[in-house]
Amino acid sequence: MKSKGIVAQACCRVDLAGSTLDIWPLYLFHPGAMTVNFAVNVVTRCEIRVASRSASREIVLRSLDTEREDHFANASALMKAKEFDHALAGYLCHFFFSTFGAPTEGFVLETYSESPAGAGISGSSALMIATTAALARACHVELDKEEIRVIAQNVEAQLIRVPTGCQDYYPALYGGVSSIHLDVDGIHREKLSVSHREIESRFLLVYTGVPRQSGINNWEVCKAHINGDSLVFSNFEEISAIARQMRDNLAKPRVDWPEVGRLLLEEWTLRKTNIPGITTPLIESLVSLGMKKGARAAKVCGAGGGGCFILLVEPDAKARLHALIESKGGRVLPFKVGRKGLRITDS
Repeated sequence: MKSKGIVAQACCRVDLAGSTLDIWPLYLFHPGAMTVNFAVNVVTRCEIRVASRSASREIVLRSLDTEREDHFANASALMKAKEFDHALAGYLCHFFFSTFGAPTEGFVLETYSESPAGAGISGSSALMIATTAALARACHVELDKEEIRVIAQNVEAQLIRVPTGCQDYYPALYGGVSSIHLDVDGIHREKLSVSHREIESRFLLVYTGVPRQSGINNWEVCKAHINGDSLVFSNFEEISAIARQMRDNLAKPRVDWPEVGRLLLEEWTLRKTNIPGITTPLIESLVSLGMKKGARAAKVCGAGGGGCFILLVEPDAKARLHALIESKGGRVLPFKVGRKGLRITDS
């Protein structure tokens, strides 16, 4: 490690259709499977500050938002550790040191996420991308974006101990609006040129203040699918078809927003029959209120069980619904579409 300072940033996402199908091997059983999502400027950040050669060899891993911290005398001590308080950073450091060689200099690795805990907008996956990229730069390892994605996804699976989907890493890497095609020959990202301003004017992103364990919810659905649950299989066939329709609609020169609303509602209805814990009383009450007061559609973000949901609204009703949702206990997260993907700078 020679660079004195490295900062990597990656943004979170909102998923519109096709989630959970991005977990291998589920998409292989649904030809044409894809997910559709857009990046939001809710940012995750990793900074690495490398000590000079005459300074301490101590390694510090620090999460500024969760206030978790690890101290190791040197890289060898980190490699021997069985547990980490800042597990995301610890697991990634262990991978890089064991694969590419341990550093001789000490460093401080600090992470920060603007995403609320358990929000369902891929805060952990975006932070995995930022931290993977920062460590690669610090270790002088050349990785392309797909290699960064593979490492981040696989290490996150080790961390949470259940399979992870691939879709969350692409908004962090590329930004914008995406269709992630899940094919037998690999995963392919397609950029969708839908107006970012229209998305920003038509969606409310609401945090319920109730964190959830997305990996656990997804794993329960995966097990049911693999075990031959006919209802889950049938639902995912329909969810796969909805995702294709969503992609086709958003790819049009003029988006049919009422059709987007119909597809969102249809997908949300199917997801609620897959696993009972995907929704909560607060989500249901806020969604019901929003729909009664003019929202066109709603859908939970990620695997549900708490966290965030989105409301599709008419632009002229957005401010009114924003105030109403917050008056009833929801927290609206202001956002813009994340126009840039992964950013890495040296200081």
